[in-house]
Amino acid sequence: MAKFGLSQPVRRIEDPRLLKGNGRYTDDISVPGQLHGILLRSPHAHARILSIDTAAASAMPGVHAVLTGQDWLDEGLGEIPCAIPLKNRDGTPRANTPRYGLAVGRVRHVGDPVVFIVAESVQAARDAAEAVAVDYDVLPSATDLGTALEPGKPQLWDEAPNNTCFDWAAGDKDKTDALFAQAAHVTKLTVVNNRIVVNSLEGRAALAEYDVAQQKFTLYAGTQGSWLVKDLLAKSVFYLPPEKFRVVTPDVGGGFGMKLYLYGEYALCCWAARKTGRPVKWTSERMEAFQSDTQGRANLTTGELAMDKDGRFLALRTRNLADMGGYLSTFAPFIPCGAGTKVLASVYGFQAIYANVLGILTNTVPVDAYRGAGRPESNYLVERLIDAAARETGIDRVELRRRNMVPASAMPHLTPVGQRYDSGEFAQVLDKALAKSDWAGFPARRAEAASRGKKRGIGMAYYLEATGGDPSERAEMRFAADGFVEVLVGTQSTGQGHETAYAMITGHQLGIPIEKIRVLQGDSDEIPTGGGTGGARSLYSEGTALLATATTVIEKGKQAASEVLEAAAADIEFVPAGEGGGRFGIAGTDRAIGILELAAAQRARAARGETATLLDAAEVAEVPFGTYPNGCHIAEVEVDPETGHTEIARYIVVDDVGHALNPLIVRGQVHGGVAQGIGQAVMERTAYDSETGQLISASLNDYALPRAADLPDIEVELVEIPCETNPLGVKGAGEAGAVGSPPAIMNALVDALTSSGITHLDMPATPEVVWKALRAA
Repeated sequence: MAKFGLSQPVRRIEDPRLLKGNGRYTDDISVPGQLHGILLRSPHAHARILSIDTAAASAMPGVHAVLTGQDWLDEGLGEIPCAIPLKNRDGTPRANTPRYGLAVGRVRHVGDPVVFIVAESVQAARDAAEAVAVDYDVLPSATDLGTALEPGKPQLWDEAPNNTCFDWAAGDKDKTDALFAQAAHVTKLTVVNNRIVVNSLEGRAALAEYDVAQQKFTLYAGTQGSWLVKDLLAKSVFYLPPEKFRVVTPDVGGGFGMKLYLYGEYALCCWAARKTGRPVKWTSERMEAFQSDTQGRANLTTGELAMDKDGRFLALRTRNLADMGGYLSTFAPFIPCGAGTKVLASVYGFQAIYANVLGILTNTVPVDAYRGAGRPESNYLVERLIDAAARETGIDRVELRRRNMVPASAMPHLTPVGQRYDSGEFAQVLDKALAKSDWAGFPARRAEAASRGKKRGIGMAYYLEATGGDPSERAEMRFAADGFVEVLVGTQSTGQGHETAYAMITGHQLGIPIEKIRVLQGDSDEIPTGGGTGGARSLYSEGTALLATATTVIEKGKQAASEVLEAAAADIEFVPAGEGGGRFGIAGTDRAIGILELAAAQRARAARGETATLLDAAEVAEVPFGTYPNGCHIAEVEVDPETGHTEIARYIVVDDVGHALNPLIVRGQVHGGVAQGIGQAVMERTAYDSETGQLISASLNDYALPRAADLPDIEVELVEIPCETNPLGVKGAGEAGAVGSPPAIMNALVDALTSSGITHLDMPATPEVVWKALRAA
């Protein structure tokens, strides 16, 4: 294992603990006297609740509470909020969709929580749930995004006529329209970005305790940042000071955006713990997760691309119907609006862009951020549009992209939607991808496949991501009594390898072996603030805070060393690496002391009551700028025309993620993102019955996730163009794989089928979809 240094493929230090079964996830935590909660959920997509009879359930053995939405209101509890204010194009505010821990008056999707039963055991709670009698008046439902806004369709909310909760726009409409009016060619395309069920390996769970003496809640839950959940619980639900809540996030087995939010189940456990005087635990089952975890994507978008006579891009115009589900989730309006539209320019030199986004309410599970969060949807539209434009104009698809790329000499580049790209060498990345994939040699591979009766296609997508999130981050370093350095961070690992990355940075700055570094996260009492994890922000934001904290440690260390070595602080210098690790020494002499030895000596002096400068430090770093990772994905597919089955024959990624702190972790992140993108492109279909609104792909028997056998060897090459806006020079890599892969796969699939007269397919291009398209062509 490397002692010091960055840019090394260090194996993840957290893996042995997790692989040996020593991870500690929320459901692993139990406390004495805990009760168990079960939710009775709506079996209907849309219905009025006429009455709820809980008497029989309440009288059953072992039952401590049977709670309803009316009980929630009677308790004076507030909403599970949407945290994003938004103005419509006409200046009016978006519609609100008040949501409580339990449904009040009406249910708006299958799985909407109706009654919370708390009992001595899970089985006792289940038995009581069967005794609850709910009288529903079933209403017509609207589950189809494309038609839900039409007049006469079932209305979910009176506050949102035609099921439209916002009508938002960005960009310069007049300039865009003028450029379209003078265009030599306009390509128009409508694409489906299919709804995704997140399916994290670890399901959601919560365990809440209430301390009567302190009037304080402790909530254990698998989140992507304890502080957001803490603040929303305090301010929006219980109307209490935030210090009355402690949120602890243990190990988390996958989040992908879905675990960012305050869910009703977390508030219900807290409320029930206070009512019963006992800890209350709830754990989701897999089918329950299909009906209650926020879902992803679910866009129907029309894009228009205006070009001049030379194939230069003039303007882009889009209209996006974004499915919000039955309620507005925590960040839902921001995903297609603020997050999605900011990358519409991608790597191309558009003169103007105008984007119109309509938030559509449907009788489905709420939709919010999913890996990439709006940026995959926009990149997908742009890259599919460019391929369509190339077919229509006869310009080679590679040449069309190259001709319109923003050159490196134009950096920093300001886009029509207000993004400032600090760095990027897009043409270089494109050329490396073409060479690595042997693009020029593809015709021979296509001919060979044809000789076997297969249709082979090649497709590319050049993506650009825009990372983001909380504009500050905190780090703390403590020198513990056992000789370890404890690093407390405000982000939250959900499997990315944070412990390794942060230990590498700390070890590099302070000259400490990474096996002597312990990364701590997730406890809102122990760590007072944190921006959490989302938007691929963790490394550049937390890394900046770690650098600032390490600088403070070194300055304090110089003062401490002056006390131990009996020299002036100005004469002390620090050397972070070398034999024995980081050392403080008197300049021009051989008198020095190692940083860990110094920390122990000062701690001992302080314990004896002597004056001693300790090395512990904490800093909050401002992180005002996001990053713009980008790259080129090239996919080759083979289609069996007899079955419609698509095999991903080869997959190439050339990525610019800035300085690759740990290339091994970066490649792993890209692999995971590509796997999810392949799943979305050709496998994952979320299906609702158009008559009843039932989710008919509500289990892993019906919803196809990619397995190892479905995936190719994903070849990743990194081109390091350092970011100019953070001291590490890194660009967020966590979401990039999921951004570039769907358009690359679909462009390759269309390329394979063009000879059969097929020029467009929508995701998911399952074997059935492909087979039917071939038969209809």
